[in-house]
Amino acid sequence: MLKLYTDKSFLNDLYRKQIFPLLFDLYFLKSETIQKFYKIVDTAEDSDVVVFPVDYGNFNKFQDSLYKLLDASKLNKKPLWIYTSGDFGYTVYISNTYNFRLGGFHSKLDRNTYVLPSFINDPLENLGLQELSLIDKTSKPSIGFVGHAQGGVLKWIKEYFNYKKLRWKRIFKKTYIDKQPFYPSSVKRAYYLDKFRLDKRIEANFIYRKKYRAGAVSGQNLIKSSREFYQNIHDNLYTFCIRGTGNFSVRFFETLAMGRIPVVLDTDCRLPFHNQIDWRKHCLIVKESNGSKIVDLLLEFHKSKSNTELEQIQRSNRLLWKEYLKREAYFIKVHNMFINRL
Repeated sequence: MLKLYTDKSFLNDLYRKQIFPLLFDLYFLKSETIQKFYKIVDTAEDSDVVVFPVDYGNFNKFQDSLYKLLDASKLNKKPLWIYTSGDFGYTVYISNTYNFRLGGFHSKLDRNTYVLPSFINDPLENLGLQELSLIDKTSKPSIGFVGHAQGGVLKWIKEYFNYKKLRWKRIFKKTYIDKQPFYPSSVKRAYYLDKFRLDKRIEANFIYRKKYRAGAVSGQNLIKSSREFYQNIHDNLYTFCIRGTGNFSVRFFETLAMGRIPVVLDTDCRLPFHNQIDWRKHCLIVKESNGSKIVDLLLEFHKSKSNTELEQIQRSNRLLWKEYLKREAYFIKVHNMFINRL
């Protein structure tokens, strides 16, 4: 069991949305599963790990509390866990620190950066399904996508304007995020989707949205848009996964959870447990530098696999999500990695 020391005064409803996800499960949800592997202790001396209780960008506003935990970590020679939330994440240059974040660029992240999966509810349940159903191999690979994708100069200008606003916020410390290159994600999506859509060798099943979740805000519309989204993943062997505002794809984890095969455009992404999981056994990963060949690479991948092999990938992807990428499963794996270092 890993013993965690943190500032418990932040474990309240005021900071509920900012809390380190593991502490949320321990303190708010009181997860019986997580409590078998972690517990919160009262002193740093008795702990194995010191944890910043909330997202770094918010915790940095409370300098006294931050430095008390930082000093406790250094004085007692305990590793420090930091959570940087949001689409971009933030690199913290503190020794003996482990940073948990969603996004980032693999080539710029150190070995102590742990990429969080996007924690999602089981999408099979969203469709009312009890178990995974498999898709047989067909002569044409079927690939799905539901989401916002729009090309054109006006869209590019709009995304560039939003990028400049974000950059100024970073410069003036209005937000704590790493420096980002300009990436017009919606325009890029449209470009790659057109490659699939216009190629007769591919069965492309795309639903384009003008807004996130089709602009749905009410309960029934949200349910409808979610079902259409997951049904599209369910009905296609492959789903195209490309980064959004941040350098990661929620759709990637949703596709794995559905037991389907992601086609990932690698924009220098770091995937969870990248040193433990051979991700190329679970998806087709295409470097962005090879993006112009993405259709041919999908056809090559599809042709190289037998029906049995494709069925096995579908099963293993569903299992991988359940054993590594679900919220509780993820932190159990993290526990097992750290407990061996003590």
